[in-house]
Amino acid sequence: MSQITIQCRLVATESARQQMWRLMAEINTPLINELLAQVGQHPDFEQWRQKGKLPSTFISQLSQSFKSDPRFLGQPSRFYKSAFNAVEYIYKSWLALNKRLQQQLDRKRRWLEILQSDTELAADSNCSLDAIRSKAAEILSQAIQAPSLDSSPPRGKKGKKSKGRSSSSPVSSLFANLFKAYQETDDIKCRCAISYLLKNNCQLSDREEDPEKFAKRRRKVEIRIQRLTEKLNSRMPNGRDLTNTRWLETLAIATTSVPQDEAQARQWQDVLLTKPKSLPFPLIFETNEDLFWSKNQQDRLCVHFPGLRDLAFQVYCDRRQLHWFHRFLEDQQTKHSSKNQHSSSLFTLRSAYLAWQQGKEKGEPWNTHYLILYCCVDTRLWTAEGTELVRQEKTAEIEKVINRTKAKNDLTETQQAFIQRQKSTLARIKGHFDRPSQSIYQGQSHILVGVSLGLDKPATVAVVDAIAEKVLAYRNTRQLLGDNYKLLNRQRRQQRSLSHKRHKAQKRADTNQFGESELGQYVERLLAKEIVAISQNYRAGSIVLPKLGDMQEILTSEIQARAEAKCPNYVEGQQKYAKQYRISIHKWSYGRLMQNIQSQAAQAEIVVEEGKQLIRGSPQEMAKELAIAAYQSRQPQ
Repeated sequence: MSQITIQCRLVATESARQQMWRLMAEINTPLINELLAQVGQHPDFEQWRQKGKLPSTFISQLSQSFKSDPRFLGQPSRFYKSAFNAVEYIYKSWLALNKRLQQQLDRKRRWLEILQSDTELAADSNCSLDAIRSKAAEILSQAIQAPSLDSSPPRGKKGKKSKGRSSSSPVSSLFANLFKAYQETDDIKCRCAISYLLKNNCQLSDREEDPEKFAKRRRKVEIRIQRLTEKLNSRMPNGRDLTNTRWLETLAIATTSVPQDEAQARQWQDVLLTKPKSLPFPLIFETNEDLFWSKNQQDRLCVHFPGLRDLAFQVYCDRRQLHWFHRFLEDQQTKHSSKNQHSSSLFTLRSAYLAWQQGKEKGEPWNTHYLILYCCVDTRLWTAEGTELVRQEKTAEIEKVINRTKAKNDLTETQQAFIQRQKSTLARIKGHFDRPSQSIYQGQSHILVGVSLGLDKPATVAVVDAIAEKVLAYRNTRQLLGDNYKLLNRQRRQQRSLSHKRHKAQKRADTNQFGESELGQYVERLLAKEIVAISQNYRAGSIVLPKLGDMQEILTSEIQARAEAKCPNYVEGQQKYAKQYRISIHKWSYGRLMQNIQSQAAQAEIVVEEGKQLIRGSPQEMAKELAIAAYQSRQPQ
């Protein structure tokens, strides 16, 4: 994506800030809270929860009854729309998370069903352990020769190949084949033999099973199932209680009564130790024409909101972002001066949301907190060349919609009116916006920048010529950060200090939500900026990042390799070292780092691919192989 988010602080008179706070905190946020409760109490909610999504028209239908509710009257129509969108976004993410947790729980339950001790397998199959091993050896040889499940063509559009797709490891393919065989067979002996292979990592073992170790292994799975079940049964989205009513009610109950069980005591504790929300929900503006831009008598840029045109909010921002806000005004003036002959789909501003930021002073909330406007912009629409690319994309998309609609027989009046609107939009898209010219970045497709991620060295870069399979340059984390490497060490010290404080607070059953500085995010931006700069210097066609889903296995393997090197032939020493190493090393936000790389690469018009990072090897080797594997995956098989 070529979109980034910029922000500015909005300054206005006290009366304007008070009116905005009243609308957002006393009307809009209670509306969102009520909508969240209504969705969760719907009789069909459990079905929606299992599907992982709400019906497409449910929120819009539910919203009609609230527009005439006297509790929520007095706010502009766009504020209603913002509340409905917020509820839809909240439940969309919440249901997606629950669906993912349910899938994890189902997999763990299936694994618990398969996981049996040698004694249980022998009893169920009515065979000796040697007979089970012989059957397991036969099944293993067949599974090794069977084609991999991952080698089947992906479903979807023909000829479409996902970027950076790499083949699974032999072990994972073998696991998949054995799991499939276990589900398909009804023979007890075969199922027991497959269970024996799966619990022994697809290998035949001639050692006797340690009952204590197996019991501990099984107990870990049971605990994981219990924790996933508790997460799935956790509370529903309940909005923001700005009056602290729920906290005060829980405090009154906890001080005057005894909990019925441990679960209720833990529930009270969770409420009392959670810091209540003190800021209202943000206002969401999905279309770029919801905001109105102007200049006041002091020639300062101002923004107005729908339904509140008489309230002017002055824009205060960093000079590095000021040109974006001036562009918003220019786009708006261009459309108005041409009498709407230009399309807003080519406006640089794509969407925005307005939120309050926590202040430290005491007093009225509209005086202590700050209004912040976050704007999403498309960086391609800054230049004439980028705008032309977007225009071609949107033109092709609209023409495709028109042709698809025309292909239907006996068009209704509604469909004909729709075609006419699309043609009108197509004509307005051709309107010219006066924008600066800048050449488009052209990288070489065979030059790739592989980025390997790890614990001790968060990011290591290899610039690779994939045709010659030659490395043009390596960069480790220290070289990427340069003089700013000291910031990484400072962040590690901060994280260790916060982890220690959090541990002590948990032992005292005290609040343990300590805010962290944004130093980590700053370091990630520096790393992303340097990676993109290296890619531009070598005219790389793409940046290859590891798949985020593989990170847990990668980090676990890195810790295990360090432990084996530190304490060879001493299992207990390896476990102790691995535990201490996990405590001492910093916790890195790999997802956020990858998002920064993707964002800055999109601004530089560099393609980002994904691949599977090796489990073992040096960071340089993993970065090199990641880039080569991504290039080879492009080639026809």
